[in-house]
Amino acid sequence: MHSTRPLLSRSGFGGGGGAMNLRPENLGQEALRLTGNLCFALFVFAVLVFTLIAATYHPDDPFLHPSSSHLTSFLTSTSNSTFISTATDSAPLLTGEDFINSSSVPLPVLSTDPAPDLSVSTDSASSDSTTVDLSTSDLSDSAAQTSDQDDTSPSCDVNAPIKCSDRDVFNVMMRATIDGFPDVHIYRFGKPVLAGPPTNPTQCDMAWRFKPKNAKRAALYKDYRRFDISLSTNCSYAVLNIGDYHTGVNARKKKGGKKSGRSDNNFKIIGVAKPIIVPIVGETVNDTLPVVESESKFSTGKYLVYKGGGDRCKSMNHYLWSFLCSLGEAQYLNRTLVMDLTICLNNKYTSSKQNEEGKDFRFYFDFEHLRDSASVIDQHQFWEDWKLWRKKDKLSMHLVEDFRVTPMKLANVKDTLIMRKFGAVEPDNYWYRVCEGETESVIQRPWHLLWKSRRLMDIVSGIASKMNWDFDSVHVVRGDKAKNPALWPNLAADTSPEALLSTLGDKIDNGRNLYIATDEPDTSFFGPLKDKYTTHFLDDYKELWSENSDWYIETKNLNNGIPVEFDGYMRGEVDMEVFLRGKKQIETFNDLTSDCKDGINTCKNNS
Repeated sequence: MHSTRPLLSRSGFGGGGGAMNLRPENLGQEALRLTGNLCFALFVFAVLVFTLIAATYHPDDPFLHPSSSHLTSFLTSTSNSTFISTATDSAPLLTGEDFINSSSVPLPVLSTDPAPDLSVSTDSASSDSTTVDLSTSDLSDSAAQTSDQDDTSPSCDVNAPIKCSDRDVFNVMMRATIDGFPDVHIYRFGKPVLAGPPTNPTQCDMAWRFKPKNAKRAALYKDYRRFDISLSTNCSYAVLNIGDYHTGVNARKKKGGKKSGRSDNNFKIIGVAKPIIVPIVGETVNDTLPVVESESKFSTGKYLVYKGGGDRCKSMNHYLWSFLCSLGEAQYLNRTLVMDLTICLNNKYTSSKQNEEGKDFRFYFDFEHLRDSASVIDQHQFWEDWKLWRKKDKLSMHLVEDFRVTPMKLANVKDTLIMRKFGAVEPDNYWYRVCEGETESVIQRPWHLLWKSRRLMDIVSGIASKMNWDFDSVHVVRGDKAKNPALWPNLAADTSPEALLSTLGDKIDNGRNLYIATDEPDTSFFGPLKDKYTTHFLDDYKELWSENSDWYIETKNLNNGIPVEFDGYMRGEVDMEVFLRGKKQIETFNDLTSDCKDGINTCKNNS
């Protein structure tokens, strides 16, 4: 007997073919199933949107890029710490600022993109530092605002002196700077000041801090230039010309005293797990020697000094390896390091080809940063105070004459001074031997405290600025290596002009500015490259260390009025730092030749 219960068609909302079943007893199940399907669909959609954003999003010009993990592991290595020097490689050792390791940090910049209100802090180069609130519309509309006044504004005397503090002058100078340097991001503008000397009523000086776009080096830079300003009859301003690098001398920050023993020449990035301090290149350097404040301050202090040893006149890399061992021990023992600021420069860096004594640590490295970040004192000052107050205050010394006495065994020494005295038998008299063995896992060399000389880095900035920070670079190693086919069989041929043209042709566009960092003394060797590129070499910029340069004057003052040679180590540092600021960087042993950096059969296995 057939049931007379009415049935819904299968093609409708009936129970067949997976269709929804609206029977009362099934409504709850269907609702749960629909809710689950809807949630899954939303999840899939969210994943697709997130994937699309992740694939296309690029943060706005991060200030820092993460350092390679192998660099970090190098600095914190627990492997054998013995310094290994290769006679064939005299490249400058990387210093602390090269290894700053942090997450990408966005830096607030000025740009021409439409944006809400931008706050621009004026640089302390001016006499009274203030904060000026600006917007990009102010910049872009300033010309229009003045041009709209043609019919309503009174006419102006085009011969009247330019008032550099005028807001309209400030705006037009900022706009000209942003438009004139498209390959840098401006971080901060200083307030314009009257140019001089000599004083010119139509010129203003202005400073700004900036960083190159896509910079791989952790630093801010400062430039100050002279602007030629014109005033039209309708009272609108225009920039006629922007001077060369560091021409606006009145906008340069004047050298002042230290505040609370700290320098303001560093930039601290906050808002991250650990604040990051990076240098500002171009500020006036204040690397005066620290002075003990009083007898009581000196007598209550604890000190460490290294004396003698065979590290003198070795390569600069050897010197740094040992020096940072002593600094690391001083920090471990919570003592002030008594350091000798005079360096013996090895003959491979000197024009005389002889070892040269009397070089100043501050010629090569940033003593201001070291002094403000660690407890150090110049040994000349220390020994004067020691002789003056040792007997009176009953100061004691603990002498250590064996490098195998570890810092851990000295941790409980109460004497005012610990002196490590090294003998004459090499290599047991090298300072770095203290940091070997079991000490290696305890003492870490404080690389972050050692930065390159900011005066040398200012030369680097000057060279890059003269190419408008828009250049590619190639490092061409030749010299003695190219003359030794037993160890480098292909190097000479692979770095010939013909080979370079062929290799670079696939990597660098025609007509580009090409900076060539090289140990080849005769730069005319690279003449054939001029047909395809605008070539630049270190010696093209000799004016940056000539007798009229800031570098020459300041190092001469440091050296008691005696001129300082721009020696081989300085040249190597500057040459490589300019190379590392190229947009594209072509290395010899990575890109130009299959030869190994340290000779045949020494290539590292990257697999």
